[in-house]
Amino acid sequence: MPKFHLVLLIHSHQPVGNFDGVYEQTYRRSYLPFVQHLARHPKVRVGLHYTGPLFEWFEQRHPEFLDTLRELVARGQVEMVGGGFYEPILISIPPEDQAEQIARMSDYLQQKFGSAPAGAWLAERVWEPQLPYALSLSNIRYTLVDDVHFSAAGFEPGQLHGDYVCEERGQTVRVLPGLKALRYLLPFRSIEEGMGYLRESAEAHPGGMAAMGDDCEKFGAWPQTYDHCYAEGTGWVERFFVALEAASDWLATTPPGEWIASHPPLGRADLPTASYSEMMEWALPTAARKEFRAASDEFAARPSVSRFLRGGHWRGFFTKYSESNLLHQKMLHVSKQLRGLESGRLGKRQRAKLDTARTHLLRAQCNDAYWHGVFGGLYAPHLRTELWRALVRAEALAGDIAAPESDAPRVERCDFDADGVEELYVTSPRLAALLKPSDGGTIGALDYRGSGVTLINSMQRRVEAYHSRLSQTSSPRRNQVASIHDQVRAKESGLERFLRYDRWPRSSFRALLFAPERTFEDYCELRLDEHATVAGGAYAVGAESPHRVSLELQTPLVGKDSGADGPGQLRCTKHFSFAHEEAGYRVHLSCELSASGSALFRGQIGIEMILNFLAPQEPDRYFDLPAGRHPLLWAAAVPSSELRSGTLRVVDEWQNAAATIEAPSAAHFWISPIETVSESEEGFERVYQGSQILVVWPVDLAAGADWRGEVALRIEPAHALEARGEA
Repeated sequence: MPKFHLVLLIHSHQPVGNFDGVYEQTYRRSYLPFVQHLARHPKVRVGLHYTGPLFEWFEQRHPEFLDTLRELVARGQVEMVGGGFYEPILISIPPEDQAEQIARMSDYLQQKFGSAPAGAWLAERVWEPQLPYALSLSNIRYTLVDDVHFSAAGFEPGQLHGDYVCEERGQTVRVLPGLKALRYLLPFRSIEEGMGYLRESAEAHPGGMAAMGDDCEKFGAWPQTYDHCYAEGTGWVERFFVALEAASDWLATTPPGEWIASHPPLGRADLPTASYSEMMEWALPTAARKEFRAASDEFAARPSVSRFLRGGHWRGFFTKYSESNLLHQKMLHVSKQLRGLESGRLGKRQRAKLDTARTHLLRAQCNDAYWHGVFGGLYAPHLRTELWRALVRAEALAGDIAAPESDAPRVERCDFDADGVEELYVTSPRLAALLKPSDGGTIGALDYRGSGVTLINSMQRRVEAYHSRLSQTSSPRRNQVASIHDQVRAKESGLERFLRYDRWPRSSFRALLFAPERTFEDYCELRLDEHATVAGGAYAVGAESPHRVSLELQTPLVGKDSGADGPGQLRCTKHFSFAHEEAGYRVHLSCELSASGSALFRGQIGIEMILNFLAPQEPDRYFDLPAGRHPLLWAAAVPSSELRSGTLRVVDEWQNAAATIEAPSAAHFWISPIETVSESEEGFERVYQGSQILVVWPVDLAAGADWRGEVALRIEPAHALEARGEA
């Protein structure tokens, strides 16, 4: 009887921008011991995939690990598998970038390991029907997706013990179905259960195969898995490799490329848009996700029905999270800019700058910070920041190549974030500001190109489906090992008390008009009950120039509005100006309010600023007041009299950026941290997403009266401030 084949493709990845300590710990607990055990069992043959960020880290920190991989490749035990170098979701980036990402990885593997890869790993196994065309044109012969992709196309479980051909516009690629059963067996269940499953498959499908593509991190780096996998002499990995070798009379471990080369496909498959099942649930809007979970639980015992419950698709994250969409659209904007430069005549220095900019762009396509689930890093500020930083640097280089002598701001009208309405994109060699008239006349993104810093970069606090499970969290039982998807853990107790939900996206220069009795505590708890139209309504664009933009809104002001007495109309006008100052720049807002008719308004107005300097407890990031420094987690209502001429300074020495908020006529500065409660591999966690700073004035509008307030945001290098003794 022909042998059955186990086709293992083990994937290793760390995001661009992840902490060096996380790289090192995962290397020690997963990447290194897995390969060490593999080297002791030469009959166990697998495909290994490492992403570009890991290869770059290995070269810097552990070049000896690459030597070990080369030895395993040379003796035919390991096949190195390709993909996009910086682990992008391929379907989310332009075709030219798809080709370059794959080519960079293929060239790297050719140079370091002696041959170009035949296969490609798909980040998060995100598949769309157009991928065969892109993969085939990049000389990729095969890839792997999950069995759920095939199930959604109507395939039966018994049909998934071989591979299939997928085609788009005449270009084909072989696709292996990775089995979910194996993903949940290895390494979480006993060796006997895993080998029993393979024996049953071999008897039912002689000469066939069972494929699994999954994360190396589950072998040692996931919670409770290190001792389970690598305990001296009795670890799961060692015992599994021994069992595979002992079964060599009926079972062969075969790298995926070798399987493809030695076996014909079972036929053609036309697969729908899909990813692994958990990802498709995570991508659903929160209300739909709760309904989907209820339906999945209802039909869990009826696989003939549950197989057709697929959830959403990966692009749904752009709808679910405006922050993801904005980052994605920024990436597409920069990619288009760089492609436009490639066709021009460039000198040697300009070409070098363009090459550097393209590397920044490709790094910014790393997938993790674009989505959210147990593994996704959208809620991780350091991951978002690293991608934004790469895009800021790439865009600054593009501007320098296109107009090296220009120092003037320019304003572009465009639907920058692809939401169906126009934004104003203000840029200069020092700044990029996205002005959103439709969202309360706010600035949704603000970059300081001098230090490669994006300054807002926060997250709106939203209801998440898993928030209802916070009460179920507990510490894992000793020696309990389970998939991350089956655990409910929390890094700290009492996280429910931090659940609060923002009414508006976390943008800067939002005007909040609210009643006189509202307090700082109300602001912290999001209870201001501010006038909705003034805060988040659509402002009309008036005067517009590279240095100045005016926005105007008119809305009814009636007795039911907080602080209003009598019917009438309220007009709010915002005048923005942008100017370079010394080594930085200054964004100035003049805000005017007037009431007409019989309306009176007595209350308060605040202009809200959002700043995220990432590390709330680090001593090199702080609020700088005359009375001393405060960490970024600080919350306080500060009278203007306690500040230097009504100015509040926030300093980030690490990123070399300092923001000064200037409002000499304001009464108070209300400062409160923005903290989200999100899920991660380690469990539920509280994450600092920046600080919200409300500059507050009292307002007393009689009919026909006006109010005017001014606030400016000055951005400079932090170290330049220190040199002048100001920080």
